[in-house]
Amino acid sequence: MKVEGILPAVRKIKDFEKILKSDHPLIIILETRVAQLPQIVSYARKFQKKIFVHADLINGLKVDQYGMEFLVRHVKVDGIISTRANVIAMAKKSNIVAIQRLFAIDSSALEKNIELIKKTKPDYIEVLPGIIPSVISDIAERTGIPVIAGGLIKTEADIEQALKNGAIAITTSNEDLYRLK
Repeated sequence: MKVEGILPAVRKIKDFEKILKSDHPLIIILETRVAQLPQIVSYARKFQKKIFVHADLINGLKVDQYGMEFLVRHVKVDGIISTRANVIAMAKKSNIVAIQRLFAIDSSALEKNIELIKKTKPDYIEVLPGIIPSVISDIAERTGIPVIAGGLIKTEADIEQALKNGAIAITTSNEDLYRLK
């Protein structure tokens, strides 16, 4: 599955319902409870939406082999976002989209994350915060993996800057921004 453009990231159910009526083909679920997830995904399918979940943020889910089996076989998510290498490896093994979330907090963390990414080989890398153009271009260049910018993106100019510097997509929970094309 090709990921590009503005990717709505949902924290609240009321925002989820609004996005269902949009023309965005993909919705990212950032936070929910494990009990709600099957119904959320099933409902999204009625609107022909693909669903990615941030596995680390699902309350009540232990993201081990059995948790991943639940997400892949029972819930049938289309992709996983995680900061954890083992979760990315399990997503890849399950043939769903794997997005490694990377926090660019300092140069040491960046180096460790790039080494980890070279081992896990996710389908995409989500860089947070997504407002640091030089980091986005550096990660894309050094890994050869498509980069998604997320976190602290507040304006259309932030989006343009991230895309200009190598991001292929933007994740945002800001409703005003996911209305942009």
